[in-house]
Amino acid sequence: MQVTNSEIADIFKFFGNLLELHGENEFKSRSYHTASFRIDKLPMQLFSLSVDERQSIEGIGKGIFSKIEEILNTGHLNELEKLVDLTPVGVIQMMRIKGIGPKKVRQIWKQLEVESVGELLYACNENRLVGLSGFGVKTQQQIIRSIEFLQSNADKLHFIEAESIATEIIISFQKNGWKAEMVGELSRKCEIINLLEIIVGSNELNWNFIHGILAGLNFTPASGDSETQRFTSSSCTLPMVIHFALPEDWSVLKFKLQSTSEFLEAVQFTDLSFSTEDSFFLNRSLPFIIPEMRENKESLEWARLISDPSRIVSFSDLKGCIHNHSNWSDGANSIAEMAEACQDLGLQYFVISDHSKTAFYANGLSVERVNQQQREIDLLNTKWQNFKVFKSIESDILGDGSLDYDAEVLQTFDLVIASVHSNLKMDEERATKRILTAIENPYTRILGHPTGRLLLSRPGYPIDHRKIIDACASNKVAIELNAHPYRLDLDWRWISYAQNKGILISINPDAHEIAGIRHMQYGINIARKAGLLAENTLNTFSLEKFENWVRKGK
Repeated sequence: MQVTNSEIADIFKFFGNLLELHGENEFKSRSYHTASFRIDKLPMQLFSLSVDERQSIEGIGKGIFSKIEEILNTGHLNELEKLVDLTPVGVIQMMRIKGIGPKKVRQIWKQLEVESVGELLYACNENRLVGLSGFGVKTQQQIIRSIEFLQSNADKLHFIEAESIATEIIISFQKNGWKAEMVGELSRKCEIINLLEIIVGSNELNWNFIHGILAGLNFTPASGDSETQRFTSSSCTLPMVIHFALPEDWSVLKFKLQSTSEFLEAVQFTDLSFSTEDSFFLNRSLPFIIPEMRENKESLEWARLISDPSRIVSFSDLKGCIHNHSNWSDGANSIAEMAEACQDLGLQYFVISDHSKTAFYANGLSVERVNQQQREIDLLNTKWQNFKVFKSIESDILGDGSLDYDAEVLQTFDLVIASVHSNLKMDEERATKRILTAIENPYTRILGHPTGRLLLSRPGYPIDHRKIIDACASNKVAIELNAHPYRLDLDWRWISYAQNKGILISINPDAHEIAGIRHMQYGINIARKAGLLAENTLNTFSLEKFENWVRKGK
């Protein structure tokens, strides 16, 4: 099996953290963190290069090179494994807690003799961390909140990961002539998955056959009855439920399993037989409601208003790709490479939005580099017909709500995306005020990832969504639905309110490499849950219409 750049980068990052944890030379640990960052941003896979080509990569010294070769040849790093053996499992788990790095974990481990997350929570509740150098009451409270967040999100998966597991299972059944589809949270494209649910069908129930298929995928039966069984796997944190249906029961059972109980009650579902979902809705004089929206009674009310489900945005409606990063800041590919990938998808425009100068950690653009990049874009735009690269920036929203450049620089961009990246520990009042100030800035055209959340990792700062959305409406600012599967921010539950206010939603991949462009699909999934209409989606605009929107300004 080939080891990818991302996997090598993760190994080096983990190694650097463990070196810090064990008090090793700081320069050595930093070198592995630097290597992790560089490798993750390489535009080509290391395994695809020759040894000489790998050895000639800028910034990779002899020591790091030898470790890369070891990982590529063996799949592991011997020196790292020795450190892991010296480290209690619970201490490694403590390094996942937000707010404490390896050095602080070392203090907790060595000075308090705490060796697990559970012990650490108990120590915090006993006020034991306050006495440690560099800690205080605020740090201790932050650690408590972080542990509680981790515990509440244990045994959950992002949709992208759960979908991948379920797809492999479904393909295995289909190869053997069985019907198989996702149901439950998977079919509704929920951003977080708590349970894998799959419906399988054949002319005859054969659990021995089902067990055989799943055994090959490392799933074993745990409990169940004649029509439904639960499975577990040592390689998957989520349990899985398999539902069996005979051909005559397929449509009814699939519909039931794709819907929440609240939705079923709203549509007055009964177990009466029907051959297709279309006939179910038609017989009740209801508009067809897509599986993504089968969450609650509000979905039914919204569907009645729009009546035509074809108006809900789909991937084929997209004409442009907005909010992307290149190797000018922290991306892996050039602007030209990213733009050409968009053309391969049939898109008409590409908006490059590299990081602004304050984002030094992401190689943010100085004013001089902004000018250089814009000259490159002008040159690129002479190469293509019926396709355009737009000049943008993802400007940091600074602590006081101002943007990250003076007006004379901001006015050189076609559009500005304003996002919060720093000083995230804010209460609702402060966060809302900061973002409102940015929205009111005459150069802000799109509000980026409004809460800054990272699903299953960081809850995001609290904001008054209504005030923020109302301000965007008043200031003609679009709101981003950040399509990265770890963000999906704006939360879909607020999209309907934004639509009602006449706000454009921009489904943006926040792509840092070519593969990331396709993350727009995950944004589409979430947009469809909310019933977002294509006409209310900014990047469904044709090139001409988008140019007019850009030119018109606020």
